Amino acid sequence: MLRLLRLASPVAPRLLLAALYGVLAAGSAIGLTATSAWLISRAAQHPPVLYLTVAIVAVRTFGIARGVFRYLERLSGHDAAFRVLTRLRVRAYQRLERLAPASLPLLRAGDLVSRFVADVDAALDVLVRVVLPYLVAALVGALTIGFVATLLPSAAVVLTAGLLVVAIGVPLVQQAAARRADRGTAHLRGELSAATVDLLHGLPDLIAYGATERRLAALAATDSRLRRAASRSATGVGLGAGLLSLATGGCVWASLALGAHAVPAGALDSVLLAVVVLTPLAVFDTVSGLPAAAAQLATARAALTRVFDLLDQPDPVAEPTAPAPLPQPPYRLEATGLGARWPGGPEVLHEVSLALPPGRRVAVVGPSGSGKSTLAAVLVRFLDPSAGTVTLDGVDTRDLAGDDLRTVVGLLTDDARLFDTTIADNLRIGAPDADEARMRPALAEARLLDWVDSLPKGLDTMVGEQGSRLSGGQRRRLALARALLADFPILIMDEPTEHLDEMTADALTADLLAATRGRTTVLITHRLTGLAEVDEIVVLDGGRVVQRGSHDALVAVDGPYRRMWRG
Repeated sequence: MLRLLRLASPVAPRLLLAALYGVLAAGSAIGLTATSAWLISRAAQHPPVLYLTVAIVAVRTFGIARGVFRYLERLSGHDAAFRVLTRLRVRAYQRLERLAPASLPLLRAGDLVSRFVADVDAALDVLVRVVLPYLVAALVGALTIGFVATLLPSAAVVLTAGLLVVAIGVPLVQQAAARRADRGTAHLRGELSAATVDLLHGLPDLIAYGATERRLAALAATDSRLRRAASRSATGVGLGAGLLSLATGGCVWASLALGAHAVPAGALDSVLLAVVVLTPLAVFDTVSGLPAAAAQLATARAALTRVFDLLDQPDPVAEPTAPAPLPQPPYRLEATGLGARWPGGPEVLHEVSLALPPGRRVAVVGPSGSGKSTLAAVLVRFLDPSAGTVTLDGVDTRDLAGDDLRTVVGLLTDDARLFDTTIADNLRIGAPDADEARMRPALAEARLLDWVDSLPKGLDTMVGEQGSRLSGGQRRRLALARALLADFPILIMDEPTEHLDEMTADALTADLLAATRGRTTVLITHRLTGLAEVDEIVVLDGGRVVQRGSHDALVAVDGPYRRMWRG
């Protein structure tokens, strides 16, 4: 909560202005009730109408002012809260960008969506539905107690006790009733979101293997736990509402009893008796939202804890405080004695060395789990080495800003994202200022230009969510065209033919090698077709280099590569 309030400090004047409007709105409502009570009591004595004129005008003024100030409170309060929400969401997105891709696999996609959307929205609920109501209630309650004390001190004591019960006692009672449920709601919501996303993404495979019913049953069980938690939380809110009604009624009856005793004793004017009795009703109407605000706070704290846990995730790479300037081309990338591990995992690479002078093309092959993708992550500095060094023209890449390095070293992965927009917009991710004249050569190199020209809308054709309107080969070629358009001096391609049929994969491999001729290239693959075109093949197994050489040289000797080639 303190971190959220510190985050809200730049908009503190707006929040205080909203609180002021809230106090004026609540004060107008209380003034309306008190003035009306006095007016009715005084009118019952049949005084000249002139004696009532001021009160009549005050009633109208308070009635109009209440609505105006309430509108201004909501306007300024939500404006401030949405500004804080924007800051928090931007920080969460920046943290996700820093964590990708090394640390994000530790969090499921659906859970990330829940944290980024629903849990971040809890900041809005805290500011608008918790902080402002409590601030307004505290100020209005203090002012009203002072007002009632001038009329009947004993009634002010009763009112103070009633307000403390509502502001502190009722929330404590309902929190005790629903504490466990409130803590688990945010977690269960994230679990439900993650399970739903996993179900939708894996639905074809689940149907194929007959596992749909089992996953649906697990999803229904999570939903049932969430509903039970929400029900327990609602029970606490209902209990608070009942206690609120009891506190309100008790305060009104006690004020009536004290006032009825004070009037005959001459301690209170009979006309003011109605004011003393009815004013607590207006005050309790103002503070009636505090139990719900306390319940909202309990749920929001759990949600904000998940958000700040995300913000507190350590960086997978440490950015230098004073980055070294990027060397001038041509570029030589070299790894020496490289060791690396993913966050929280064991060592994956051991003593790996790789030299990439300008224009050299290297293929890295090996079985699944041999460390190929880890090597790619280290080369583009998504991971820092745990041992050894990676240098660019002799400069340790840990001394370079990651974003600067990645303008030189690009990565094309097997899951390169395509967004639900046009072909042109997907290409411009690689080069935001690219026009059609620059896109066409890149499409031609990726063997997509003829296909794009055959489409009725050409470059303006929508590709669908994650490229769903394209074939697997077309998606990979479009991602390749985007990488070529970005014109990275050094391009790393990590399993670009994964999940493609053999014929499509072989054709794509040939086109990849043709398109990158003359460019420093690392092709990471488990397929050996077409590797005679590269300058060197590095064979990894168990995170170590077990063989290296040309295709012909490796096939000629007995070893892991030859067995892979024959198998």
